Amino acid sequence: QVQVVESGGGLVQPGGSLRLSCTASGVTFSAYTMNWYRQAPGRERELVASISPSGGATNVADSVKERFTIFRDNAKNAAYLQMNNLKPDDTAVYYCKALRGSRNYWGQGTQVTVSS
Repeated sequence: QVQVVESGGGLVQPGGSLRLSCTASGVTFSAYTMNWYRQAPGRERELVASISPSGGATNVADSVKERFTIFRDNAKNAAYLQMNNLKPDDTAVYYCKALRGSRNYWGQGTQVTVSS
């Protein structure tokens, strides 16, 4: 059974940082592209960042490129999203997706709230 689990969300003040973690079990983790999405209330889900199976290639949305970093540790079956200088507009549920060809597996999401 495949399980994708996000963690690390929470309440943070503007300007603060969070690191989200995503673990995947039941798959060959190192064969999967890992993606972070987010969905704010009333808005469509948007892709935030992607990382290739080896970790050698990453892509981060222009809107957060200066503040967010994606990386992974295949030995731990984990992918991460480092978020710095957080803004209220970053408030959303953040989802992780494991992708390989036509196979994709989503986590349940973790809430990030940026507020003073």
